[in-house]
Amino acid sequence: MTHQNLSLPTDSARLELENVTVAYNGQPALRDVTFQVPHGARVAVVGPNGAGKSTLFKALVGLLPLRQGRVLIHGLPLGAHQDCVAYVPQRGEVDWRFPVTVADVAMMGRYGRLGWLKNPNEHDRAVVARSLEQMGIADLARQAIGELSGGQQQRAFLARALAQEPHILLMDEPFTGVDISTQEATLALLEELQAQQVTVMISTHDLNLAATRFDRVLLLNRQIIGYGPPEQVFTPQTIMETFGGQVLFLNPQDANNLRNTGSLQDVSNSPGALAGVIVPDHGCPPDKAFRR
Repeated sequence: MTHQNLSLPTDSARLELENVTVAYNGQPALRDVTFQVPHGARVAVVGPNGAGKSTLFKALVGLLPLRQGRVLIHGLPLGAHQDCVAYVPQRGEVDWRFPVTVADVAMMGRYGRLGWLKNPNEHDRAVVARSLEQMGIADLARQAIGELSGGQQQRAFLARALAQEPHILLMDEPFTGVDISTQEATLALLEELQAQQVTVMISTHDLNLAATRFDRVLLLNRQIIGYGPPEQVFTPQTIMETFGGQVLFLNPQDANNLRNTGSLQDVSNSPGALAGVIVPDHGCPPDKAFRR
């Protein structure tokens, strides 16, 4: 992947949520969520399927209304800033049959600055070209998005986010269903964005990735279970509270306690115990999980 710095904004990208509740059909999907993300931080949002991770991201870009609470960026309400939050959805939420090229997708990142009735200028085209090159897909610019592999499609949407020149980047399950090279390219991008002080939030099931690659972890299951540095947030108790019966502790003593008593009262709280935790992506019960 070719590394070139985009002219990303340097304004403080402080993100604040205050008592946010979001509901579907009258049922809360997120309940009373309050936290702050400092400028330039990298936050992993961790929780099981149905925990509200995607709901959180959609609320942060105004795709879902808030039942209560508020979201502040730079201390101002959501929508007060021009296109400063970029959102990369899960691949399963995109209609890949839509007849657009890779370059078209990347150019969509400029629409918030252009408006729908204006044509891209030379600067816009240069930003898009750099974004495609940074994600290693410049040679695919004229190819239809639906003809690409899953990893290439993910890179195209990351290029769109880069072309937006965001203050804050939200990525929903970016490591799911993509090849190793795309995972590595995404992680390399996170390093570059941190150097440019872009605030990043991703959702993931991968506890070890969250613990080793992110400044902060938000444990979520429709409400906040824990938030802060990984070494403080990840304990057997908080993991069990977040994932319930979907979690398996592989430390022999932990596994024995869990099997015999169903309790984590005597489970070690050492940070190293995280290496022995498996959280199945699709919620299989512990007796179906396996050591790997």
